[in-house]
Amino acid sequence: MEAFIRKMAPVAGLLVLAPFVGEYLLGNISVRELLALPFLVPMYGAGALLIREVVRRAGYGWPAVLLLGAAYGVVEAGLADQSLFNPAFEGHDFQSVTPVPALGISALNAMSFVTGHAVWSIALPIALVEHLTPARRRTPWLGPAGLVVTALAYMGGLWIIFKELHDSSGFLATPAQLTGAAVVAALLVVAAFLTRRPGARPAVRDGWVPGTWLVGAGGFVLSGAFVARPESWAGVWIGAALLALAAAVVSRLARSPQWTQGRHIALVGGVLLTYAWLGFVLTWLTRPDDPVRWWGNAGFALAAVALLTWCGRVQRRRDGCNAGETG
Repeated sequence: MEAFIRKMAPVAGLLVLAPFVGEYLLGNISVRELLALPFLVPMYGAGALLIREVVRRAGYGWPAVLLLGAAYGVVEAGLADQSLFNPAFEGHDFQSVTPVPALGISALNAMSFVTGHAVWSIALPIALVEHLTPARRRTPWLGPAGLVVTALAYMGGLWIIFKELHDSSGFLATPAQLTGAAVVAALLVVAAFLTRRPGARPAVRDGWVPGTWLVGAGGFVLSGAFVARPESWAGVWIGAALLALAAAVVSRLARSPQWTQGRHIALVGGVLLTYAWLGFVLTWLTRPDDPVRWWGNAGFALAAVALLTWCGRVQRRRDGCNAGETG
């Protein structure tokens, strides 16, 4: 039994962490709805687990994870909850800024939704759980049967969200919009498997690589600038520029021999903490007079800090073991 629990621990961790980061830490869902977490696990958790298993089995790297995460974001926002197309989704006016009438979307919010899911709902939870299980960081966690169950759970989770929101709002995107979202998601999946496997590109042998704390601070500032960009067409172009900059810088640094697992998790931690403060901002904008929501934000932020502290201890223990072996 102990061996089974140890084997399934990263699976359970990812199933829970994906919806926690994607919804609760962000502040989209209040602590009052904490019992709704199990209903989000099939879509968020199973989606992240499925992406992780497919990428690791195929031997691809983080570009594939992020592109599949973007496909996940298009499927969720375009096909499941349809927040991309619903002009009054959960009482918000998501299409009042940067509208694209021909597509029935807001360019700014489309970028935010898809990037948010790719980075925070999918990539960060995978990176955190893999860091906490270093011996199994690149190995499959599931067998064939587990993959099938995960895929079925994910599809069931999509249906649950679609049915609940359709029944409550009566909104349904047009056939053209649904088809377009499906095509874009499919193209992102294809693009994921056109990325190069780790080691396919030559390593960068020279150049400066920032230290661990500076990497974390850089991730925090860059991701913070992305989520705080203005709600205008200027914000769309700023967001695109920030994404391009992040992709270029991280791609270059990750190919350096000096890019360690410690720097990797520092980058993850800096980006994760952006959602911690953003949760307070969303409460201030939407429910400023709700003390329970404020306390929930604080609790979720402390949980994120505790998780990163745990990651730091794992890294220090690993560094100590490596130093001992070298000595």
